[in-house]
Amino acid sequence: MKIISAKKLVKVYNSSNLSFKAIDEINLDIEKGEFSAIVGPSGSGKTTLLNMIGGLDKLTSGEVIINNVKLNNLNENELIDFRLNNIGFIFQAYNLIPVLTAIENVEFIMLLQGINHLIRKERSTELLKYVGLENKINSRPNQLSGGQQQRVAVARALASNPSFILADEPTANLDSKSTNKLLDLMAKMNKEQNITFLFSTHDQRVINRAKRIITIEDGKIISDEKN
Repeated sequence: MKIISAKKLVKVYNSSNLSFKAIDEINLDIEKGEFSAIVGPSGSGKTTLLNMIGGLDKLTSGEVIINNVKLNNLNENELIDFRLNNIGFIFQAYNLIPVLTAIENVEFIMLLQGINHLIRKERSTELLKYVGLENKINSRPNQLSGGQQQRVAVARALASNPSFILADEPTANLDSKSTNKLLDLMAKMNKEQNITFLFSTHDQRVINRAKRIITIEDGKIISDEKN
């Protein structure tokens, strides 16, 4: 089942006397249950493409359709609400709220969704247990290692029961041990729960685990292969 369809995506950045086309007429479909990676050198457009799919960057032209909803047709508030309820995000820099504990960071998404406190706490506890951090639920980000912070970010991404997860360079700040633990966790989620993952990465460790590799260069897809 197709859950993401990107059609003729174009992203142009303009300054006073310069125009740069970061994404150039990209077409991409993602099926439910994929574990796929967008790869390419720095500046190739992979993060921009991921942000366009996730509704974080505005399109210059083209369209993104997620679960049969065309993001182009949504106003700003509708888009925020759609992202909140349909897409899980994992970022390179973790993006945890420093003053909140691990469990409060995971709960925060559900708080925005208006979910009851007791349900939020129960689900957050279950998710942190699932990612192996049941003993760190009351720790703040500065009390956690990079690998632990990223696992909190994974739990937070799952909290809203998203249709899929977009992960932008999720291993960039992690050592090999933490990377392997994180990838093992994500692969387990993909296998056991059929959670769809779409990565942007230039980390060979992630590329080796991906089941589909979409290579972009100068804003264009140059290859799309099963791994």
